Amino acid sequence: MNPIELVSMALRTIASSPMRTLLTMLGVIIGVSSVITLVSIGQGTSAQIEKQYESLGTNLLVVNVLGNGRATQLDYNDLMQLEQLPEINSIAPTMVKSGSNIKYDRRQEKYTVVGTNDRYLPLMKGELSAGRFVIDADMEFRNPVAIFGSTVAKDYFGSLDPIGEDINIDGIVFTIVGVLKEKGSSISGVSLDNSVFVPLETARRAFKLGNIRTTYLEAPTKDQLSMTQSTITQYLTYKFKSSSGFQIMNQDELMKARVEAASTLTNQLIAVACISLLVGGIGIMNIMLVTVSERTREIGIRKSIGAKRRNILMQFLIEATVISGLGGIIGLLLGSGLSLAWPMINPKQPTQLSLEVGLYAFLFSVGVGMIFGLYPANKASKLRPIDALRSD
Repeated sequence: MNPIELVSMALRTIASSPMRTLLTMLGVIIGVSSVITLVSIGQGTSAQIEKQYESLGTNLLVVNVLGNGRATQLDYNDLMQLEQLPEINSIAPTMVKSGSNIKYDRRQEKYTVVGTNDRYLPLMKGELSAGRFVIDADMEFRNPVAIFGSTVAKDYFGSLDPIGEDINIDGIVFTIVGVLKEKGSSISGVSLDNSVFVPLETARRAFKLGNIRTTYLEAPTKDQLSMTQSTITQYLTYKFKSSSGFQIMNQDELMKARVEAASTLTNQLIAVACISLLVGGIGIMNIMLVTVSERTREIGIRKSIGAKRRNILMQFLIEATVISGLGGIIGLLLGSGLSLAWPMINPKQPTQLSLEVGLYAFLFSVGVGMIFGLYPANKASKLRPIDALRSD
């Protein structure tokens, strides 16, 4: 018999017991659909991370101070002097206070307060919706002014204009002078939408924050980024008398680290999903063994009229492969549907379908059917005609 006839025979046999076939394919369906969905979510996450980093530009450096005490203390004025160097375009030191109590009228919520200077907003590619950001005069006179992120402003004032209103942050009264446009998710560690921004020196004095822990630096161009990183590394090593008191990361390193972490998690989930495929393969082997037992007389008749061992082997092997292949196709369609529907369920989590991964998942499911169908097919091919015909 040619392969087309064998496939046709396998489809007729499968159609005769649709419910049993569906239950047999269930493990393969779940496995393939899980792989497709998880990979699409993982690739969507990686694409989202890359987009977020691109929105900040590719010429940004982040300096984190690791040590404590005077030996690793950064002075604001000394840092700003570095802007005179040609390889440094802009510097924005920050001091962050998480979980600050922000009170207006009878409403009180907790938000992150960021102390920084006027360079921070352009570095983070943020924009003003109303009012202004921190200016030099605020830094010099330690003015108690605040700029609200879009989400914070909406939570407290809705559609009303908050400019000029007084708010209480951890017992200190600040005047709102600006509101930011919605930016969306951020990879800088601080969300522009969910934060309140105040002058750095005001934050240091009002909230007793201590030393500058994080500083953002911008190189004039991406090509000068390595030179900028080398310069700031030399400066901090000389200032701290050590290279272990700080950490410097550029955009490419941060993006690669985040993408690699997302890929690692996705690969681990895919490995778990592949277990379903193996379980499905065991189910196929089990049902094929039952099928061989039920069709022993048929096997005997076919052998007695001239069917060879390889014909019987191929018949049952193709039947197992067709079952797993159909399960793979159903899983592929289900996984693609789930991937397309997922952003509707969770708008913050994009997905990105991959035709290549779908093809590999389908071929893997077919391979599982062939491998796990080999033993039952081999067992059927070894039956002796006389023993098979004696079977009830």
